[in-house]
Amino acid sequence: MEQFLAVAVAHFLALLIPGVDFFLIARTTLTSGWRSASGVCVGIACANGVFVAAAFCGLAAITSPAVLQVVQGVGGGFLVVMGVTFLRARVDVGVASPARLARTTWTRNLGLGLASGLLNPKNALFYVSLAAVLTGAGPAVLTLYGVWMVAVVLAWDLFVAVALGSERARTRLARVLPWLTKVAGAVLVLLGIGMIVTLVAAAR
Repeated sequence: MEQFLAVAVAHFLALLIPGVDFFLIARTTLTSGWRSASGVCVGIACANGVFVAAAFCGLAAITSPAVLQVVQGVGGGFLVVMGVTFLRARVDVGVASPARLARTTWTRNLGLGLASGLLNPKNALFYVSLAAVLTGAGPAVLTLYGVWMVAVVLAWDLFVAVALGSERARTRLARVLPWLTKVAGAVLVLLGIGMIVTLVAAAR
């Protein structure tokens, strides 16, 4: 029980730190509503599930230098593209029109969430670190841990989407959303460039 509490607390505290996933959920929620953003949440949870399964099954390939370099390079490019999209976006808060919903489908958001989660090398390293703590656990226990972690990721992300999607939150953030979007876009671009520069420097 003590081990479970320690792992659960460490995992949840990591979720509280705003990152790429948070920016993606927040922007999708505020522009298209929490129902549309739930696709992003499910995609992120699925990506976490992939890393959990790989780490707990002992797939060392996910932490090999070559794989991490590929993920870092592709992930950096993904962040730059996403950041530029944020910077160029026209942002307004309100009820999404049918045309907007057609362009921003649940399935598309699912793909964005999946890509955001899979292309973040920190996720792989985090779950591998947790798996190292659980080396003595059996398959049944590891399965319970994995289901718990994925469920918590999904529940937290949905909570964020629903909280930001409330009428009160959307009204309060209506004036600052354009600035928040630009700041988030700039942060994503900087993070992406930083990942690519670090990768290039390490390759020399």
